[in-house]
Amino acid sequence: MRALLFLVSTIMLYATPGLAISNDDVRAALELRFKGDRTGACIAAGVIDAGTIATAYYCADPSSQRPYDDHTAFEIGSISKTMTAALLAELIARGEVALSDPIARLLPPGTHVPAFNGHDITIGQIVTHMSGLPGIPAHYRPPDINNPYAAVTERDLLDALAETKLTREPGAKWEYSNFAMMMLSYALAKRAGKDSETLLHERLLVPLGMTETYVAHRPAQVRAAQGHLPNTTPTSPWDFPPDMAGVGGVRATLPDMLRYLEGQLGTRESTITPALAQTQAQIADVDGHRMGMNWSLFTRNGRTIIVHEGGTGGFSSYAGVDRATKRAVVLLCDTALTSTGGLGQLGTHLLDPSASAGAPRVVATADAKLIDALVGKYRLKGGLGMELRHKGSSLTIQADGQPEFEMGYDSAGDFYPREFDALLRPKRKADGTYTFTWFQLGGVADAEQIGTRPAAAKWSPSEDQLKDYIGNYPLTPGFALRIFSTDTKLFVQGTNQRPLELASVERDVFVAESVAAEIDFERDANDKVVALTLKQRGQVLKGERR
Repeated sequence: MRALLFLVSTIMLYATPGLAISNDDVRAALELRFKGDRTGACIAAGVIDAGTIATAYYCADPSSQRPYDDHTAFEIGSISKTMTAALLAELIARGEVALSDPIARLLPPGTHVPAFNGHDITIGQIVTHMSGLPGIPAHYRPPDINNPYAAVTERDLLDALAETKLTREPGAKWEYSNFAMMMLSYALAKRAGKDSETLLHERLLVPLGMTETYVAHRPAQVRAAQGHLPNTTPTSPWDFPPDMAGVGGVRATLPDMLRYLEGQLGTRESTITPALAQTQAQIADVDGHRMGMNWSLFTRNGRTIIVHEGGTGGFSSYAGVDRATKRAVVLLCDTALTSTGGLGQLGTHLLDPSASAGAPRVVATADAKLIDALVGKYRLKGGLGMELRHKGSSLTIQADGQPEFEMGYDSAGDFYPREFDALLRPKRKADGTYTFTWFQLGGVADAEQIGTRPAAAKWSPSEDQLKDYIGNYPLTPGFALRIFSTDTKLFVQGTNQRPLELASVERDVFVAESVAAEIDFERDANDKVVALTLKQRGQVLKGERR
């Protein structure tokens, strides 16, 4: 795994031992992350803390007129996969199948399933994203990009499966695959002789008392939230074929999702509760990804937490469970936040207040020098060409065969198209020039410049000049950067991390290209270095020298 300067914070909103979490505590965390956020997102949040439940609804724009309450349903996206895993766990508990069985055993007879050198795809590899199947079928082109799964038919799915050629042995690599989970949802529905919504309703929703959760048949008392792009524009809901909805088609209210997490904690007794616990057990660890059945497993402060995030065209979601502390968190958002990093950081903070909640992304003004440094022609890995231009005070972008779009800029240091959902993150290289990473529709692609650009004039500090920067720079109460030098080289070392060499790109500006980090030092009126600012992957943190 690549080294990272992981950042932690101890903003102690409700960490005092013995005090139960309150609604005000949850609202304070939402405000910390979203107050004034450029997306205008509205969030429903719930925290279970040793039996106490606290909730809050919050909008980044205080003038928002979105009337959300406990009967408002949000698209939960891929958290639906954890529910599909529970249905599978029930079959396993009854001895009908095993994780080691080929997935073909669950599919209708005669279904062609690809293999690699005689190695079949197993059920366990499907629910750990290690099947070798691509994220989506290679040749699938949705007729409506704003509702990409609605038109998929059973024939489309089976034909795509038959046409797929595996490029590696199943289990060899982790690759998140909606395609694989569509196939599992379909297989479970066909085996039961019922569509996904009916199967979920009978086996999971009714036992847990989740009376306001649905796929296509909305209960009369439930109001569906309107989804939005991160530029505040309303967007259409996502629909799924009846047998494939287990991949991401569930819609739920906040109280229902809290009931679901009570089941995951084991504090809500039901016929499905044992199966929920079974989905949390680790069954794979590949490429640094520890996996249960559609749950990602992480270790924090010596404890294992299980997490899954979700995202559709207009919604974001998060579910996290820490059984050791009897704490669980759900976040439901009416805005697509995938391109801006999702809800994972805030969810982790609500599970463990010693973690940073993150900060709002507010509209900012880009430095003209940064815009000029980005201007040029690029090609994304995958082939799409793009040209960046400086027009007026803004950066514009134009992809091959498409119109030109103006970009906004935010306080996290990212550019974003004002008219559609995507994000451009500048990345400074060790030679001082810039490239960028492009985020769109859940995909991430690095850009390579077309042609050559003269390297920026570099500053080569002497050994004595490097000594100006030596010191400790706390970024948060729990995390600091140590700056030290050896001969004519400068290094940075985060708390409990290995040292990384820094490249000087101009006076007081250094880059650790391997981890996409830039460090800018600040001087006082006497020309003494007094602080630094770390810019890395959408985070901007400042620390004063000690």
